[in-house]
Amino acid sequence: MLQPKNPDFKQTIIKKLERQHFMHHIGFNLTKIEPGCIEGELIIEEKHEQQIGFLHGGVTSTVADLVMGFAAYSLVDINEATVTSDLKIAYLRPGIGHKVIAKGRVIKAGNLLYFCEADIICIDKQGNETLIARGYSTMCAIKI
Repeated sequence: MLQPKNPDFKQTIIKKLERQHFMHHIGFNLTKIEPGCIEGELIIEEKHEQQIGFLHGGVTSTVADLVMGFAAYSLVDINEATVTSDLKIAYLRPGIGHKVIAKGRVIKAGNLLYFCEADIICIDKQGNETLIARGYSTMCAIKI
């Protein structure tokens, strides 16, 4: 079990969400906030799709980056933030469905670097889940 350095990490994240303008713009919302583990969802609208109707790769990578970044952020000290140092997305299947679930987790926490991964899952109207992408990132803690 990963231990947060900030005992009020949940409230800190909720407060930080007020300034997540792009996240709100695309309609992504966090649904689970736990130490080193963040989940969120997005209802797919036409604006999220690319030219042949699949979920746009940019949306996929954005939601992966968000949940991995917040997973790392849940572990840092109150006077730190996290920024993405690197990001890799493996697109496994077309994003088809009506909802996207993103599950991010820290797989190794260091003093400065946090190694994370994310699963991006599409859910159709019948509730069938399809893993469409997996993300990997290194998040860097910075003093604020």
